[in-house]
Amino acid sequence: MKKGQSYDEKIAEQKPGVDIESIPEDEIDNSQGLVLDDARDIATHVISVDDDPSLNPWTFRAFFLGIGLSAFGGVLAEIYYFKPQTVLVSTMFLAIISYVLGMGMDAFTPRIGPFKWLNPHPFNKKENAFIVIMSSAAATSALGTEVLAVQRLFYNVTPNGVASVFLLFSSQLLGYGIGGLFRGSLLYPSKMLYPAAVPLVCLFILSSRNRFSSSPQVSMFDTLYKDHNTGANRKRFKMFWIVFLGIFVWEVFPEYIFPLLTGFSIFCLADQKNPIFTNIFGGSNGNEGLGLLSICFDWQYISGGVNPMTIPLKAQTSNFIGYVLCILVFSGVYYRDIWNARSLPFLSQELFYANGTLYNQTLILNDKLEVDPTLLAEQGLPFYAATWVVQLLTTNLGMAATFTHLLLWNRDDLRLAWSWASPKTIKRSLKSFNWRFWQDAGMRDLDEEDETDPHYREMLKYPDAPNSWYFAVLVISIIMALVLIYKSDSTLPWWGFLIALLLSVLSIVFFGALYAMTGLQFIIQPFVQMIGGFLHPGKPMANMYFVLFSYNSVNQAQLLLKDLKIAQYTKLPPRAAFTAQIIGTLLGAILNYVLMNSIIDNQRPILLSVEGTNIWSGQQPQQYNSQAIAWGGLAHELFASGKRYQWVAWAYVVGLIVPVPFWLVHRHFPKLRADYLYTPVICYYIGWLCVGINSSILSYFSVAYLSQWWLRTRYPRWFAKYNYIIAAGTQVMVFILSFAVQGAAGNAHLFPSWWGANQGGK
Repeated sequence: MKKGQSYDEKIAEQKPGVDIESIPEDEIDNSQGLVLDDARDIATHVISVDDDPSLNPWTFRAFFLGIGLSAFGGVLAEIYYFKPQTVLVSTMFLAIISYVLGMGMDAFTPRIGPFKWLNPHPFNKKENAFIVIMSSAAATSALGTEVLAVQRLFYNVTPNGVASVFLLFSSQLLGYGIGGLFRGSLLYPSKMLYPAAVPLVCLFILSSRNRFSSSPQVSMFDTLYKDHNTGANRKRFKMFWIVFLGIFVWEVFPEYIFPLLTGFSIFCLADQKNPIFTNIFGGSNGNEGLGLLSICFDWQYISGGVNPMTIPLKAQTSNFIGYVLCILVFSGVYYRDIWNARSLPFLSQELFYANGTLYNQTLILNDKLEVDPTLLAEQGLPFYAATWVVQLLTTNLGMAATFTHLLLWNRDDLRLAWSWASPKTIKRSLKSFNWRFWQDAGMRDLDEEDETDPHYREMLKYPDAPNSWYFAVLVISIIMALVLIYKSDSTLPWWGFLIALLLSVLSIVFFGALYAMTGLQFIIQPFVQMIGGFLHPGKPMANMYFVLFSYNSVNQAQLLLKDLKIAQYTKLPPRAAFTAQIIGTLLGAILNYVLMNSIIDNQRPILLSVEGTNIWSGQQPQQYNSQAIAWGGLAHELFASGKRYQWVAWAYVVGLIVPVPFWLVHRHFPKLRADYLYTPVICYYIGWLCVGINSSILSYFSVAYLSQWWLRTRYPRWFAKYNYIIAAGTQVMVFILSFAVQGAAGNAHLFPSWWGANQGGK
């Protein structure tokens, strides 16, 4: 293979005169030499390894756009946190909009005289990568704001503003310090692929001989900056602008003028007072129903969590099976009155008394915010909505099933992911160990051609961000955290924080390797909450902080390492990547905090209600609080063996067995294609519809199969050129409407009520 040769070029070289898009998928899969067999092939033949050292990311333009889009992303992420359905800020959208704005500044800013520093050279992909890393680091709602929101909403505790901001800083940066010190094992080797950052890689790498589907960021950079003035690229961006402007205008209707378009159900319209119809077919309002056969016209909710146009068909199939099982299981549990279900709301994350009224958790807590056994006896044990118990159970089931599934189906991936822990590798590392580890960049033997990412070799020309920088971040974060847990009424003792820190280190080492190899991001929050609950019984607040410093640190470490991999693939110098990551994270945390307080001040009654509205919802702080009370305060009383919700804990054991029958069926009856089913995904999605607006599910799967099956197989050229460029969506309009009319920063100014806009939220 030629250095930097792309996958398409590889095919073109072996099949001269043949358009890759005209080759049937089965022919490509069976063509000798046309399949990328391992991570190293993907890293070297999908993405160009070549670099132009003259490209400069350190420009006013990069900082200006990076900070501006970080502010946009940080504010939008916090708005989405209080939406009735989990919605994420699209990194693909940030990448495309930063490209458009960068090219605009390049075109309209003078490059002569005193203005030359504003536009020193043409906008390049390293500036674009710098902006994307900064803004994507900001465009996530910090888990610390969840803790602070719960304290304000449910405990009537408002920590000092400065202490709150530094709590966000420490909790967001702690994982960066740990992840940065592990980049020698979790970043530099080629096998640490990070599918979320690599083109032509599916969401899950379940087979080393899959033909990979296109995926967003890095391939986009190569596409945009390789002959970006060609006719093909102009057509792509013409299509992008047509779709973007169309969605921008359209979103005014479901978001403001015509909210009924969020969820249109013929069954509910036929019988609006039937509670069974509402539970099964309703779903246009938060926690209303399962949304069966409802039609959604709001792209925000169709594409908000995971864009259906980017998920491979195999993953969608397992998702769909889980969805069908979810409807059956939820309906069966509720209508058979399991766990006192009929006396409680159908969907909710709150805690209740046995009669269905909201549980007053403050009545069981003493002045130290700990559970008082006498007060608990007076109030009685709380109940969960039965559907939420199913969600907890199936989440644990899916996490345990993932271990077994990987051991059965992905042994080679596991062996590669953890090869750094082999006795031979450890012995070699001990021989070259430098106790002054803060002086060592973390790279091992550069002559290990099979281990070292060739993109990293190209990066050696740039000064690295040394371990001392990450070590400083880690130490400062630990010191801040130890001070703040005693200044913010956390009830978490210092030794509990250190255990949380140790748990995060172990999780980053093992789950980080799996994430880097396979793209699988374990949902370990329930597991961490269980550990915290048994370590600190009767202390719900301590449980929240325990989860914050353990689970959140794992997520942040994975975010850092993924972004550093993007930097390697785009040849953005390491110190520029580090700078962008830190600035974006700190700015995003501040804006998260400001927006959280503003929304709570203006929407508090809605955030405390069970249903909320189709604009605002407190479903996320509600579930975080109820988990903290249940696991942190009442783990022994609710989840221990023989107690009411014992199967939530036993699900970890049952989940280990779930993949085995599928594996045995495939081994003995391969024609049944049991290998096409991913059991952990099925398990997770059995609890999928437990919260939020569910009217978008039918539209979600319709778009998914239209894109990943019909377009991909019937119109492959169109799919390859346009599918991912138009997947970016609706977020600018949501941002504007949230502030202008929906009350994110003050009083709401809703559209006048009419039959298509019932502003009562029902």
